[in-house]
Amino acid sequence: MKIFEWIFVLVTIVGALGLPFYAKKRKLAIGMLSALVIAFLLHAIMDSVRGMLLPSYIVALILFILLIIQVIKWTRSVGSMTPEIYKKKSKGRTWLHGLLILILAAFSGVGSGMLTRYFPAFTMPEPTGQFAIGTFSQQIVDESREETLSPEAGDKRELMINVWYPVDPEAAKGIKPESYPAELGEAISLVFGIPPQVFSYLDTIPTHVVKGAAMSNASSSYPVVLFSPGVRSARFQSMTAVEELVSHGYIVVGMDHPYTSARVTFPDGHKVSYDAGPEFATSEELYQYNVQGVGIRAADARFVLDTLEQWNVSDPNQVLEGRLDLNHTGIMGHSYGGATTAEALAQDERFHAGLSLEGGFWGSVSKSSLKQPFMYIMSGKTAKSLGPNPTEHEKLFYPEFEPDLKHVMNNSLNDTYYLTVDGFFHQSFTDIALISPRLFAKNMSAEHNIDITRSYALAFFDRYLKGEAQPLLQGSSAKFPEASYDHEYTQIRNKQAR
Repeated sequence: MKIFEWIFVLVTIVGALGLPFYAKKRKLAIGMLSALVIAFLLHAIMDSVRGMLLPSYIVALILFILLIIQVIKWTRSVGSMTPEIYKKKSKGRTWLHGLLILILAAFSGVGSGMLTRYFPAFTMPEPTGQFAIGTFSQQIVDESREETLSPEAGDKRELMINVWYPVDPEAAKGIKPESYPAELGEAISLVFGIPPQVFSYLDTIPTHVVKGAAMSNASSSYPVVLFSPGVRSARFQSMTAVEELVSHGYIVVGMDHPYTSARVTFPDGHKVSYDAGPEFATSEELYQYNVQGVGIRAADARFVLDTLEQWNVSDPNQVLEGRLDLNHTGIMGHSYGGATTAEALAQDERFHAGLSLEGGFWGSVSKSSLKQPFMYIMSGKTAKSLGPNPTEHEKLFYPEFEPDLKHVMNNSLNDTYYLTVDGFFHQSFTDIALISPRLFAKNMSAEHNIDITRSYALAFFDRYLKGEAQPLLQGSSAKFPEASYDHEYTQIRNKQAR
């Protein structure tokens, strides 16, 4: 917990312990009432109110009401009763109130302590590159496609994207960093069934991203990486990986996909929420539904790339014009976003390299041969689902997955990498380890968890978009002993890559 959170909780507990004495000491009651109000205001202003401290807020409110009542009763009754009568009347009630508030105080300290222990106000890991990070968001509309799930006939497919770009550190100084995106609370709630109010504190955590800064002139242009999030998630789900790539000289474009992203909020205020879709009787029906859904997302990626080509000539935001190296464009994604990545590679050779973080293979990719370098990273937990005699299946598992994977990796015409990370589960490729280390990073530190994903992503794109040799791609690493390459699916076919 932060310093003013601790102060607020401690004042609440001390106030509860002192309740039996307030009936006799009016000054003490008023002093504690003042301390409670001041502690809460300092916490609310300096730290911001957050759901984890709900038990303390409840206790503080009860204590506040009891103190107000006690001051009023003391003022009204002390003149009309003898001290003996007052003592008799107030003693039982006061101790009853004290017992109640002591129980609630324990609830306050333990409850708030447990919640903040499991959902701490974390610090974003420092990016390791030389650049600071700028950003802007933009709504874009694909006039060539109708939105199939919109309640209004004729609506066009509209997306929200964020562009993150390299900035000189000096230019970013003095600009207040952007907060960690609050949209992730909705996404985490959908994925794990945790009330979204628990994550109300996320937008109090600073990132390393600023708005309004000019792009660095250290290079005339920068390679581009598109990012596609998982289903029920958001374009901000892997901010640590985004920050790492941008700090090393990439322009990263995060895409939200309406109806499969958690909730997309547009500038005019209208929102598009996740649509779970129908239930299917057979695996084949679900498979075909996913082929259609991933096809829409792959078309989104292609449209974003079309838009970037236009902005490279004339950018309405006056940031990207002439600065996008679209001859070196990659795409990456997690889960459904990983499936989007693979299908976008199959459909559009303008994407020069792709990284799938445990995605499926729905669409033409499972029947064609990839021409671009492709990396697939799988969690150890899902890998066990695919092994002989599995005792449980991760949600990613579906009957067609293994033959699709085998086709993609064995029929590729370019380099392929297949990496398994022991200790990871499906959501480990996001920032969830930071949000709750005790729940989601049990086998390693949250920082190490984050470092695995962002390090391999950077190594892959540095190799195939910048042409730089990368030891992490050449075999096992002492820094990441959890990560191991599958020798059947890891194949260097491009002679230049050797």
